[in-house]
Amino acid sequence: MSRPGRPGGLLVPRMRRVDVAVALLLGLLGFAAVVQVRTTQEEGPLAAARQEDLVQIIDDLDNRDARLRAEVAALEQTRQELTSGTGRTSAALEEARRRTQLLGVLAGTVPATGPGIRLTMTDPDGILGPDVLLSALQELRAAGAEAVQVEGRAGEGTRDVQVRVVASTSFVAGDEGGIAVDGERLLPPYRFVVIGDPATLVSALRIPGGVVDVVEQLGGRAIVDRSSAVEVGALRRLEPPRYARPTP
Repeated sequence: MSRPGRPGGLLVPRMRRVDVAVALLLGLLGFAAVVQVRTTQEEGPLAAARQEDLVQIIDDLDNRDARLRAEVAALEQTRQELTSGTGRTSAALEEARRRTQLLGVLAGTVPATGPGIRLTMTDPDGILGPDVLLSALQELRAAGAEAVQVEGRAGEGTRDVQVRVVASTSFVAGDEGGIAVDGERLLPPYRFVVIGDPATLVSALRIPGGVVDVVEQLGGRAIVDRSSAVEVGALRRLEPPRYARPTP
């Protein structure tokens, strides 16, 4: 038999206050999540950038893409020359010579010359730290820098100190001011002498939030000069390996 007030024996659910509160809370949480996602998407790092800044960033990315594609094409051509039967010996010898010269430039044991830039950073208040120079070096390397040396004053009335930058180069705050580059204490102004494509290097340094902006925000000044002939003449002494020995 059916109970009075419940026709057909069906149970009619009743909304309790706690159910209403839970439903309302879930709705508010969902609304807040949607608002947060939309806010994050609209307030990204490039949302407030000017149109010319965005164009500059895109140009920098296009230049890096073109450089990488050119490197891939050159490596493919070298592989074909080395694997083909015609002129295999001469191609291998030429490639070995080229790699020897390239490794010498990367290791800092031979001088290098070519087109590039000079980046001079002034520091009148002594605020620029080693992190700024390291960031500048990373930007230059990412933009295709092939050879780099860092210059700075050794002291009042003394000539500039030149340090060749290699893979193991370190930047440390000096005990009495300045920055120690591989143990050599340099005083401002600091100068990067870089060989690479000038347009790509300049574009990388001047992107919004890049090296030029950071130096100026800290009270210094970053001056970039292009040149068709830059000389990186500082050399590194090649240390003999401690453990490795060549095989017979």
